[in-house]
Amino acid sequence: MAGNLASVRDRLPAGVRPYFEAAPFAALFLGMSSGFPYAMIGATLTTRLAQDGIDKKSVTTFALVFLAYNFKFLWAWVVEGVRLPLLGRLGQRVSWMLFTSALVIVAVINLGLMDPKADIMAVALAAIFVGVAGATFDIVIDAYRIELLEPRQLGVGAGMSQYGWRIGAAGAGALALVAADPMQWNLGWDAAYMLCAVFALPAAFTALIMGEPARHKEVAARKTLKTLGAAIIGPFAEFLQRSGAWLVLLFILLHKIGDTLANLTLRLLFEDLGYSNTEIAIYDVGVGFWALLAGIFVGGVLYARLGLKRSVLFSLILMAVSNFSFALLAAAGHSNTGMALAIGFENFASGIGGVCVVAYFSALTDLRFTAAQYALISAFASIVGRFMTGTTAGALIEAFGYVNYYLFTTAIALPGILLFWLMMRAGLIDASIGTAGTEKAED
Repeated sequence: MAGNLASVRDRLPAGVRPYFEAAPFAALFLGMSSGFPYAMIGATLTTRLAQDGIDKKSVTTFALVFLAYNFKFLWAWVVEGVRLPLLGRLGQRVSWMLFTSALVIVAVINLGLMDPKADIMAVALAAIFVGVAGATFDIVIDAYRIELLEPRQLGVGAGMSQYGWRIGAAGAGALALVAADPMQWNLGWDAAYMLCAVFALPAAFTALIMGEPARHKEVAARKTLKTLGAAIIGPFAEFLQRSGAWLVLLFILLHKIGDTLANLTLRLLFEDLGYSNTEIAIYDVGVGFWALLAGIFVGGVLYARLGLKRSVLFSLILMAVSNFSFALLAAAGHSNTGMALAIGFENFASGIGGVCVVAYFSALTDLRFTAAQYALISAFASIVGRFMTGTTAGALIEAFGYVNYYLFTTAIALPGILLFWLMMRAGLIDASIGTAGTEKAED
């Protein structure tokens, strides 16, 4: 892979070459696999439940399934330190990548076989299985990506990972919609989910090709209950001992509330505005995908020119404003142009934020505890928004309507922006960086 990429890279403009280095290019394929389980229990399941006549409160309650992603730090230590039998000889990260990719495939196929009309509880349990499997898959993927990238590549790698994430989420989402659409392939939701399961394979193949990351540092063997306790608590204790760590965690909790509340309810808005599956696939998935690609590219430029702190602040403001576009769409009604503009702007802003914010979060980790610490960071990043979506979003939409709901998601993003600005002023952003943002691989 490295030799072929080098020959291609040498013929590209200087600003584009970093994206075609082996490690950032590998991050693209890791992101593809990371994004698809999220789509299967997110927008795709929301559309399926809505079309089967499940009420809004029940549909939005399924957002609680995503809490598996928010509590993944509780079992991240297993991925960090438990050696898998047989597969373990391939390396800690590679073996867990293969195991979790197989687990996700089984979970997604199982969810596809469930019938919401016959047994909604069985669907809920199957969705939880996908959530837990996908969250564990993410623990491995994130740790592998961070350890594969050099500090100078974290921004580019974050961008490529975001490209891949959206390719996986959008590709799986569009494939499921078209495959299940009675006016298109009409294969049914069970076959649609089976087809989408192949999106787990890019990460597995990437791990086999790239091998164990050079920056990976093995955790000491777990021999007693005392050392096991230290293994579980140690990563979090190290993080919390840093200057301003509690404010950093507060920012992580707050920064994405509005974005999460908006995005996890969009398919309900589209259904109520009368969009067909094909229109959703074209405008939500299709236009959104290309807008995201543009946003990621712009995010890379901004990150390089503005630096980490100013680029993150700018992206936070842009993502907050993007929620306002959905209030405008809700007020306008069924409009393909309006949907394309709203989705385009939101994805463009998310692309910029994905590069800048993810690069910052990746740099926060200590290479001794990459899996556990990034699991904590990424889990905290959306837990409040997901909990609110699952418990109150449906009721808020029914009580206040879509326009006021999306205005609320815009306003609730402001505290995170203000906190980051204050952290910048106090010098806490630089103080919070871990070894993943400073230490290179050993020769």
